[in-house]
Amino acid sequence: MSTPGHDDPLSKERSHLAASRSALRAMREDVESLDITDVTANWVNAAVLEAQIEQRIKALADLSETPLFFGRLDYLHAPGAEQAEGGEGERFYVGRRHVHDADGDPMVIDWRAPVSQPFYRASKKDPQDVSLRRRFGYTGGDLTAYEDEHLLDTAEAATTSRLLQQEIERPRVGPMRDIVATIQPEQDEIVRAGLAGSVCVQGGPGTGKTAVGLHRVAYLLYAHRERLARTGTLVIGPNRSFLHYIEQVLPALGELTVRQATVDDLVAHVEVRGTDEAPTAVIKGDARMAEVLRRALYSHVVPPTEGVVVVRGSRRWRVPVYELEEIVRELLARDIRYGAAREALPQRIAHAVLVQMERAGEAPDDRVQNAVARNAAVKSLVKSVWPQVDPARLVLRLLTDADFLAEHAEGVLTGDEQKAVLWVKPARSVKSARWSPADAVLIDEATDLIERTHSLGHVVLDEAQDLSPMQYRAVGRRCTTGSATVLGDLAQGTTPWATRSWEEALGHLGKGEAVVEELTAGFRVPTDVIAYASRLLPHIAPGLTPVASIRENPGFFDIRTADAGPADVVAACRELLEREGSVGLIAADARVPELAAALAAAGIGHVGPGEETTHATRLTLVPASLAKGLEYDYVVLDEPQAVVDGEPDERTGLRRLYVALTRAVSGLVVTHTTGLPPQLT
Repeated sequence: MSTPGHDDPLSKERSHLAASRSALRAMREDVESLDITDVTANWVNAAVLEAQIEQRIKALADLSETPLFFGRLDYLHAPGAEQAEGGEGERFYVGRRHVHDADGDPMVIDWRAPVSQPFYRASKKDPQDVSLRRRFGYTGGDLTAYEDEHLLDTAEAATTSRLLQQEIERPRVGPMRDIVATIQPEQDEIVRAGLAGSVCVQGGPGTGKTAVGLHRVAYLLYAHRERLARTGTLVIGPNRSFLHYIEQVLPALGELTVRQATVDDLVAHVEVRGTDEAPTAVIKGDARMAEVLRRALYSHVVPPTEGVVVVRGSRRWRVPVYELEEIVRELLARDIRYGAAREALPQRIAHAVLVQMERAGEAPDDRVQNAVARNAAVKSLVKSVWPQVDPARLVLRLLTDADFLAEHAEGVLTGDEQKAVLWVKPARSVKSARWSPADAVLIDEATDLIERTHSLGHVVLDEAQDLSPMQYRAVGRRCTTGSATVLGDLAQGTTPWATRSWEEALGHLGKGEAVVEELTAGFRVPTDVIAYASRLLPHIAPGLTPVASIRENPGFFDIRTADAGPADVVAACRELLEREGSVGLIAADARVPELAAALAAAGIGHVGPGEETTHATRLTLVPASLAKGLEYDYVVLDEPQAVVDGEPDERTGLRRLYVALTRAVSGLVVTHTTGLPPQLT
């Protein structure tokens, strides 16, 4: 590894960095100077164009703390050219975005471009026409070192990149950062998978599955920008704290148009003010509820009992009841949305009238058919045969009317299950009802049965292992015509309805054809820490491959008896705050107030999950229920047995503990006054 003052090439690379930053600044200034006064036809076009220009300016921002490029590839031949003897190679700098000079020649190549792919996949066994791969080291935004790998030199022993290790282990303060400089070959294969297919990534703690999912979105937007600009992309996370933690990754890669949401956001048709007991939530989240809802909805369709007479001028046209019955049967057999069928019914009746008109020698056109469809008699019949249904009212009736529920849950839910989902105190109206999160998902299902949910081009679903089958269906509705990237870890499922297998989950999602990939190389969690946490795997997810840390640094790991209670916990936090990086204090939810008071008494400032840390306040106090998906350089885990006891059953508690144990990037201190869970000892 070369460092300042030893090699002239370093000054040349610094010059290229400075020139690249100047070129990026010029690109931004060119966009800022655009005058669109006379190029738009109307104010609507002008507003759209202005918004696009504003987005472009934001995407061209030069982040001072973020390296503009992190690698260099020296090719033997020009990529795409015939590899003839004596062919002239090219040199490419690989970075977070494309930068070109005033002549349009590239100074930095986007990491997503095909020519950049060998930076992640080339090896001595398969150099991919690359003679040299150079990695750069930065301190802040300053280029301070470089490291060369000669891929054609078989005599040179293959070694682990020190700069790569340093980047993986670099302390972090604030939100999640991108991993574009450290993507590994197995991760790159997932990132660059095609848009048409869905991918499910099973990955243990520290394997980078969340980062892989976010970089996959960035790659797909690069490779299929026009298509995804039309259809949209969405990242779904488990909670707001998690979304806040990851929200800067895509903007750092120049992507600003990806929407982020939780499942609760997607199904927010009603105000959620209530909660369910775990057994009730499990039943409401069961996929069988979809059939109950479908039956209840279509029970509103009743066969016509008499024909309909349409009066036009002096003529009366009668559609007999048997013909109306046939029209209704055909619409039901087509299995289209309830609302779409309801809209089609008056048109079908009008068509039957037009057939009679034509037989009588008239020549009606589409305007006549539309007029007949709007006829009062036709509208009255449609209202009685195929009435409008409000999805929230439908769910409210199912949850409050025992007879209505029994009628449509017969053979689907047992009697005890029906009793479990019925409300003890029926609500008077949709607005006054204390809806639970599971109820909102049922309303979303009913809404989709009535009217098709808009489908996006690509959806990323993170921490998927905690979703119920009905929640999977809610997400699947958002990508029926698109694809999905599903990310999760079966061992970290901490809900009563946690996913049992990815095959089952993908079936509920409507992506049964998705490829399941497993990431087992750990880049984040230190060796000693992941080995300790993996003691729980036989008890929480037998059959899963334990994560194997590739970190050369074993990490800081200590188990301490806290004889002085919270005072010892505070002392451990103070000790870790003397190190560089972020610190997380994770505890059972019930113990958080006591620990917050102890920190305040000791004069140690802290923030909560979702609040951004600073260099002055680097400690986050995290309830164990919110720790999933977060990471800190150093973690103090308070009272593991209390984390286990805080859950309704031991397996869920041990899974929650597994999550808490694996949030540390550089070091973990476990403090306890009571005994440790026997599964750890």
